[in-house]
Amino acid sequence: MNRPAKSAGYVARTRPVVPPIYQSATFYLDDIAYKDIQANDGLGEHWYSRFANPTVDAAAAEIAELEGAEAALMTASGMAAIATTLLTLLQKGRRIVAARQVYGDTRDLLVRDLPALGFDVTMVDAADIDAWRSAIDAAPTTIVYAETLSNPQLELTAIATVASLAHRAGAQLVIDNTFATPYTVNPLRLGADIVVHSATKFLSGHSDVIAGAVVADRETIVELQRRVITLGGCLDAHAAFLVWRGLQTFGIRMDRAQSTARALVQRLRANPHVAAVRYPGDGAMVSFVVHGGNDRALAVMRRLRVASEATSLGGVETLVSAPFNSSHFSLSEQELADARIDAGMLRFSCGIEDTETLIADVEQALAA
Repeated sequence: MNRPAKSAGYVARTRPVVPPIYQSATFYLDDIAYKDIQANDGLGEHWYSRFANPTVDAAAAEIAELEGAEAALMTASGMAAIATTLLTLLQKGRRIVAARQVYGDTRDLLVRDLPALGFDVTMVDAADIDAWRSAIDAAPTTIVYAETLSNPQLELTAIATVASLAHRAGAQLVIDNTFATPYTVNPLRLGADIVVHSATKFLSGHSDVIAGAVVADRETIVELQRRVITLGGCLDAHAAFLVWRGLQTFGIRMDRAQSTARALVQRLRANPHVAAVRYPGDGAMVSFVVHGGNDRALAVMRRLRVASEATSLGGVETLVSAPFNSSHFSLSEQELADARIDAGMLRFSCGIEDTETLIADVEQALAA
């Protein structure tokens, strides 16, 4: 095969409306590139896509703008974003204080993996400010970690208060904003230091890509990028393009999904088959508890025809899951109770279907 000339390719006078997919592992080098690479630890130039890629950068820039951040970094998944952030910030001899109500795989990282690496992890009830204060003040703490909206309880974290407690102790607050999204809240503006996302969810919005994101000040993002390079959790260019494309309809999708969620909540609260409804007042996520426990919840879920039984969330389609056997399947009955995941709980991620059609589907499933 003949090697293409370095000038090969289409070079336009005008810019494309949609950013190109730079599906290239490597880039041509010259003397200027070498100097830039060597002067900036390989971070100042596009030369190898594990370090940086123009399409990935385009998606990161969109997310940074949404969150009101100086910079953002894309990763191969939401868990890559969380794990890379925590491993970068953790210090020997200092602890992480984390909310007990977190995503199941995040919990596994906190209670299984980090302690195995020698890090001390203390978990507290996300809604208990006194518990936060006591735990943070009890011993030297590096990181405080919580979710804006707990998964799947949808309980709000008092971000500003927890941030103040963390900063007073010399710790940084990391917030997972996947559920709430920057459509409803920007944790950095409330005092959080770093925000992580599963961009798989509402940010991309079409259930067709796995991706993560971290937003923070530029210096922190550069340090995190170094860890992504060495740990290998970089995002592929085509996946980044799918995230970028989904972000173009982010606000429109969230308008519709939130409107549907509010209407669904009103009807659920009046439904005799529903024992409790959990909804923070904004956003597209709704959790509710049906009478009859987990078996009844499964039966209701299996009768849905518009909503789809599937894990994950944030797509244009409404997705429903039972946390006890999906996102939190690894928890014991006592651990589920401690996390306030009640028997009979269903978690809905509202999509953009016709609102009345979706609500009628939920009501027929409950009635059956």
